[in-house]
Amino acid sequence: MRFYAFCRTTDDFGDESPSREAALEYLRGWRVETEAMFAGAQPVHPVLIALRETVRKHALDAQPFLDLIAANVQDQTVSSYSTWPELQSYCMLSAAPVGRVVLKIFGIDGADARKLSDDVCIGLQLANHAQDVSRDAKIGRSYLLREDIESRGTRGAIQALVERARSLLASGETLEHMTRGPLRLQLALYRLGGLAICDRIEQSDFRTDVTRPSVSKATKVALLIRAALALAQRNGKRGC
Repeated sequence: MRFYAFCRTTDDFGDESPSREAALEYLRGWRVETEAMFAGAQPVHPVLIALRETVRKHALDAQPFLDLIAANVQDQTVSSYSTWPELQSYCMLSAAPVGRVVLKIFGIDGADARKLSDDVCIGLQLANHAQDVSRDAKIGRSYLLREDIESRGTRGAIQALVERARSLLASGETLEHMTRGPLRLQLALYRLGGLAICDRIEQSDFRTDVTRPSVSKATKVALLIRAALALAQRNGKRGC
């Protein structure tokens, strides 16, 4: 919850500020405060006061937190991306750090786990970007690759984003096998939820530039049941 509060606060500075200039000013100040907290200074902001205890307990690194701030700064200065490497670099700042911090909090380390986590987090973000095309357009942003739009049109660019999201989310199954208990269930829900978004976008004929599809409550309940049953089945096999 403390880490979520940091992420939420960072996003709010980027997305809810009255102007781009104000957002950049708030984010600069937020970075200074965050760096100072990691350096040992007594924080003032209540989110950082609470977060400091978690940082100490789990020996969390500063870089993922600074990367999340950097992603929000980039949102103020970059409104679209031409190629996949460009968008991937952005996602390594805006999505991958979340998974890396969660792994550290749960005591999971290693390059393989981090790579799989990066895939899942970026896959989820791409699914959300593909879902939010019309919403992003209203604030002057686009995460559809310009090279895809030029070669395949808007619909084709949305489809390409969904295909890439599905491919990356597939790494979640391997990552889930590295975990257990509530974390495994949560990871499965992230993966299945991302895939459900991709399904809804496909059902809308990849026209999220016209309307934003959403996952129904019934589907969400079904995903929870599916993930819980899969977890119980795996635990049963381990017990045998």
